[in-house]
Amino acid sequence: MKPARFEKIIIDPITRLEGHGKIIVVLDENKNVIKAYLQIPELRGFEKFLEGRMAEDANIITPRICGVCPTAHHMASTKALDDLFHAEPPPAAKKIRELVYNIFMLEDHALHFYVLAGPDFIVGPTAPKEERNILGVLKKVGDLGLKIISVRRKLRLINEEIMGKVVHPTFGRPGGISKPLSEDVVKELKEIIDQALWLAVTTENVFKKIIETNNEVAKYLKSDIYREETYYMGIVDDKNRLNFYDGKIRIVDPKGREVAKFDAHDYLNYIAEHVEPWTYVKFPYFKTIGWRGFKDGIDSGVLCVAPLARLNVSDSMPTPRAQEAFEEMIKFMGEKPVHYTLAMHWARAIEMIYSAERIKELLEDPDILSKEVLNIPTKTPGPIGIGAVEAPRGTLIHHYESDERGILTKANLLVATQFNAARISLDIDKAAKMFVRGTEISEGMLNMVEIAFRAYDPCFACATHAWPGGLKLVAEFYDSKGGYLGKKYLDANFTTACNID
Repeated sequence: MKPARFEKIIIDPITRLEGHGKIIVVLDENKNVIKAYLQIPELRGFEKFLEGRMAEDANIITPRICGVCPTAHHMASTKALDDLFHAEPPPAAKKIRELVYNIFMLEDHALHFYVLAGPDFIVGPTAPKEERNILGVLKKVGDLGLKIISVRRKLRLINEEIMGKVVHPTFGRPGGISKPLSEDVVKELKEIIDQALWLAVTTENVFKKIIETNNEVAKYLKSDIYREETYYMGIVDDKNRLNFYDGKIRIVDPKGREVAKFDAHDYLNYIAEHVEPWTYVKFPYFKTIGWRGFKDGIDSGVLCVAPLARLNVSDSMPTPRAQEAFEEMIKFMGEKPVHYTLAMHWARAIEMIYSAERIKELLEDPDILSKEVLNIPTKTPGPIGIGAVEAPRGTLIHHYESDERGILTKANLLVATQFNAARISLDIDKAAKMFVRGTEISEGMLNMVEIAFRAYDPCFACATHAWPGGLKLVAEFYDSKGGYLGKKYLDANFTTACNID
């Protein structure tokens, strides 16, 4: 009996995302897709870098993981340091933190909507690749594009003024923040916020207009090709409403029923991590169900975070215009929870509206100009500090452990893209089996696979952290003429290797 013959299509690099990765599509001898894999070959060892460092360095080091997600890591890290140093921030510090965080969320969502994902639905998923880029988007939206760029720039400059740096913030401290807001900054932000709310509302209208006028996008928005029934997780307030900065972590099942609601300190009771030998991304899952492999459904422990997940775990939105948009999306999609992956883009626009409205609320809070913004730690640090926020891509947890001197002995980062990795794998596999077929593989076919991951706005730079001592690197070797020589397993220290062929 002859052994089965397999061929591979490799999409490398995949584009319009944060980080690096490739998609491997395995075909049988009849050119049918057997399996598609999302492989993340990069390793960022920040969890190990932190060991032995002074704990207060953590919120300066971790933003270096990614130039797109630095504020999320800075905020989660700062909250973990509050906990580690037993220092409760003053009310004003918490509100200023939430203020800058919502500014970050708004402008980051705008970046993904127009620059990274926009070419797929504003230009079109199967449009020529030379048009599927930011220039193609600007051509489609016209003068709106320059207004979007202008508003986003103003928001980033405000956050730079508040946080010291917009890419690598320096303003968070254990027990508060480094300086209070000035009246000039508040005045400037009040002048900008109506423009920001306009940007958010306009963005949601852009998406609604697309699904009204573009039959191709509308078809795929509610297509079973991009639909997975998973568990959803996100942070909510005491009324089960969306909150990016603080609250309890809530998990609902594929039917929308609450199955867990817990403080971030208890996350180990509900979340465990699975690893695979072919990628540096870990796969956190719902511990109550357990890891049952790459499948969806009520008996699968696969979790989903990100904008759509946050709306799925929320009973309502805390601000009026966001609530209207939330209700409209649920009515149009015809289900709650919404399981359609491409609805992530709509959910992202709704969150932009919430952010703008929440910024307006915080600007009117008298505490926002308080000078009481820091409680200097006085207690012995340790042993554990945990902080969580909702990053643009979903729930982000920083877990630190230290000795009594405040020297870190352990760090674990559970990143949004890790939570989403299993569901992304499901979407990519399903899309590949649907679209990649025949003897002529077009670029448009392959992009229909890529849009499956792009909806999540994944950050693979943030997500790649090796499980100590357990993850292997596969190294493939070729001769000078491109001939395949074989592959080896390298251990975590790259000191030994063994053949796996």
